[in-house]
Amino acid sequence: MKIQLPSPNSGPRTPPRAFTLIEILLVMTIIAILAAIVIPKMVGRSEQARQTAAHADLSSIKTALDAYEVDNGFYPKSLQDLIQQPSNARNWHGPYLDNLPQDPWGNPYIYAYPGRHNPNGFDIYSIGPDSKAGTDDDIGNWTK
Repeated sequence: MKIQLPSPNSGPRTPPRAFTLIEILLVMTIIAILAAIVIPKMVGRSEQARQTAAHADLSSIKTALDAYEVDNGFYPKSLQDLIQQPSNARNWHGPYLDNLPQDPWGNPYIYAYPGRHNPNGFDIYSIGPDSKAGTDDDIGNWTK
């Protein structure tokens, strides 16, 4: 059986099919609707992840502060005392932290002893995404 191929010059040639403007606009509309649904959820997740990371950092700093207090009988004057032995800490068994972390927004954690929110203990907190202390977005050892 012999198959005969059409010659290049035989018959009308159909031009290649392209997308119409309406088809392109329809696809762009569908993509825009999906983006409008997905992007707000993704943005909220990243902020939630930063808040969770700040709580985890605060927990590890709190553990280091408590270990310092158990060893020395008092809380340190600054977070730097967790890394380098101060002259008044006779029973220092540190360093209690490898380094002083920054919060997820790039700011240092703030430590106060005695604390304003915890007068019999200490306050350790992040000033949050707005980088201003004393606002509603602060994350501290007194918040959940």
